[in-house]
Amino acid sequence: MKPLKIKDNTSTRKEAFSDIPLLTKKIADKTLKQLEYEGVFVFPAVMEDAEDMVADQMVLQSVNDCYCSGNVMGYLGCGNQRLVIESRFSTSRHDYFFQYLLDRVLDFPNLVNLETDADHENKLFQFLLFLFPHYLRTAMRKGIYKTYIHNPYNDSHIKGAIDIARHIKRNTPFTGRVAYNQREYSYDNGLMELVRHTIEYIRKKPYGRGILAKVKDEVQMVVDATARYQPYDRGKLIAENKHNIVRHAYYHEYRALQLLCLLILQHQKHQIGSGSRQVYGILFDGAWLWEEYVNTLIQERFYHPMNRSREGAQRLFAGNSGWIYPDFIGRDRKHRVIADAKYKPSTNIGNRDYLQLLAYLFRFEAQKGFYLYPEADQNKDVVLHMNRGCTYERNVQPREDVTVVKHGLKIPQNAENYQSFVEQMKVSEQEFRQVLFAEYT
Repeated sequence: MKPLKIKDNTSTRKEAFSDIPLLTKKIADKTLKQLEYEGVFVFPAVMEDAEDMVADQMVLQSVNDCYCSGNVMGYLGCGNQRLVIESRFSTSRHDYFFQYLLDRVLDFPNLVNLETDADHENKLFQFLLFLFPHYLRTAMRKGIYKTYIHNPYNDSHIKGAIDIARHIKRNTPFTGRVAYNQREYSYDNGLMELVRHTIEYIRKKPYGRGILAKVKDEVQMVVDATARYQPYDRGKLIAENKHNIVRHAYYHEYRALQLLCLLILQHQKHQIGSGSRQVYGILFDGAWLWEEYVNTLIQERFYHPMNRSREGAQRLFAGNSGWIYPDFIGRDRKHRVIADAKYKPSTNIGNRDYLQLLAYLFRFEAQKGFYLYPEADQNKDVVLHMNRGCTYERNVQPREDVTVVKHGLKIPQNAENYQSFVEQMKVSEQEFRQVLFAEYT
């Protein structure tokens, strides 16, 4: 069946979904958190307290006779019914912009393509494989996962609970040894063994070594930590990890890695989405992708606090009150600039967006702020001057010392193929940086 294609952040009449009734019923008016529990892989992992993608956001929300899509892009399926959510900033037949964001932020290869066919489950599976290095690297920043495990021993140095059944089986007649179990704090545990099995599975793929080359140091650390690895233990470890999902908030990155490994390894026994009523798919947060992409362009001039990983938190008030995470803070102390990445058109930037950026300008004693957004219509930058005065006193006039600029990055709309799109994007990026840095200095 040909997939239905819609754009993110758009409204579509309900009759357009008549060809995928089962899938629509499964996902309509359900939050990302609910879909994640049902088997949809959401990237980045949903966090209830994240500002850029909240757990109660919906993929499709019913509003009168329409369905409104959310701020996510990707692919969903149920049985043979499929839905592709593309970027609203791509007007051509192919969504090259979404593919380009994945390429720049997550280092996805060009084979990523949401044009699904009869082999759509394998295409979805490729998404999961290419996400593995990112999740492994993020989790390993916390160090190797360490937890308590029960190790079996059979010697004369008893240091734990005696295993009577195993003792009778192994030590009859008695030879001076005793079978016992000892609880020890170890790196070689069920979760790290699961990661090791995933690494070995990816290695066997034709493109596996290329994927793992991006995280070769992390891979070596996992290999060194899992001395008890045995290929035939895979089934037992999958069952163990499904039963013991990581719950500790400090290790939420390892929980995301654990769920990804389970999805990858279970693909061997049954195709993703097997069963006519099971929802499957992968969704990407458009706002997060855009913000991280912008960071690759301007990181030498701007700090980049990140609320998801709690890195670079700033305080609005003395006494550690009012934590804030501006998207970008200029590194030049004398001419401080604040920038906010917005994954939406210039005309949709206003009201709360203005108040937030002006609060950041006031907090960091900056006089210039930027909204950095994707520009699909080739509009020029908009410069806004903050007002002074009061309408009651009839003395309102623009200030020249505090300005906010809506600065868009031109998204090519007429590229013949992906390579042509990449070349045009390089030109747009150069222009984007030149204007921003000229204003910045």
